[in-house]
Amino acid sequence: MQPINLTEPVPARIKFYQVSQWPLWMLAFRPYFLAGGLLAFLSIGYWLLILTGYVSWGLSMPATLWHAHEMMFGFAGAVAVGFLLTAAQTWTGVPSLSGYKLMLLTVIWLLARGSFFITGLGFENANLYAVLFFQLIWWLGAIAALANMLLKAKSKNNYQFLPILGALCVLNSVYLWLAIEQKMLLALATVDTAVLVMTLLVGVVAGRVLPFFTARGLDLAEQVRIPRLDKVLLYSSLFAVAFYFISQLFISSVNPGWVLAVVAVLHLSRSLLWWNNKMLKVPLLWSLHFSYLALGFGLALVALSFYSPVILFKDALHMITIGTIGMMILAMMTRVSHGHTGRPLIIPHTMAVAFALVLVAAIVRSLLPFVIGPHITWQLSAVLWLVAFLLFLIHCIPILTRRRVDGRHG
Repeated sequence: MQPINLTEPVPARIKFYQVSQWPLWMLAFRPYFLAGGLLAFLSIGYWLLILTGYVSWGLSMPATLWHAHEMMFGFAGAVAVGFLLTAAQTWTGVPSLSGYKLMLLTVIWLLARGSFFITGLGFENANLYAVLFFQLIWWLGAIAALANMLLKAKSKNNYQFLPILGALCVLNSVYLWLAIEQKMLLALATVDTAVLVMTLLVGVVAGRVLPFFTARGLDLAEQVRIPRLDKVLLYSSLFAVAFYFISQLFISSVNPGWVLAVVAVLHLSRSLLWWNNKMLKVPLLWSLHFSYLALGFGLALVALSFYSPVILFKDALHMITIGTIGMMILAMMTRVSHGHTGRPLIIPHTMAVAFALVLVAAIVRSLLPFVIGPHITWQLSAVLWLVAFLLFLIHCIPILTRRRVDGRHG
């Protein structure tokens, strides 16, 4: 899965006013990894100020719903789109979004972030209507760009990513509409469903890249392929997402714990089959494997939360949102930033520390609230997250905003 070699020349010098030709706009991973990293740092920093009482929240949408929206649909959504639009170019050979088109899509994403804080328009929930509008346009634009690439190349093996992004788009829109209608419990159930949809995306991507990355990083003769388990896991995950959604929004008497437990076992089984002790010496490998292991463990905790009052659902879910989604995003952004800019897959020790901090943040947030109290764990995990993403930004901003070191386009 090497980046394709486009023959389009790169100007030796780019004038400041030639914005669309800046390296930042060459491929989608560049602006979206940068924007995602900045949002991960700024939004959690703001969330920490709210938790500690240094900032008061005065918007119509509760702060918890804003936090959930920005981390799930803002941060994770942006990185997922950036990754898929970049990877699709490699899969299909069709050029991805770049230049002014990529700039426009990114500006729409930025407008959605800023719209939360619009005030004084004269009618109730004007900010949320604006967020809903810009988020919907952004999702549709991203899906259309990805669909164009996949359909042009008839890349049927990758069509599955279109309904996954489509489901996230629908859930995002429903979530915001429920918030406008002040149906907060249903809104939270909707974003929780979106987390499970994101785990579906994680499962598909992990099934493709983890065996490949592991074999390549450890110089193994062959990859560990388990296609039957991959297929069973895909359909089981789809069923689990649908079952959970129905149980939370339509039939409250149905308990989704058992089906989530089945999917957890399948993920844990695949994680163990992929495990290789040698990867513990390679941060770009152990970070991905531990983040995937956290998915199986997190789903197991979520399943147990339906049967035990000791384990709270929201605490268990943060093993997935931080330990899986957050840590895998951090590791993938770092790896792709190096690989797609022609840099060696060797990272500084600070990035290994960043990976470890996110893993510890997941453990603190999901397992320790019952032991040392929720507020302390929320604040501690937020601080750990902030340090990790600050280290990422320090390392990757120069990489994402400069040309490839080998002079190729991308």
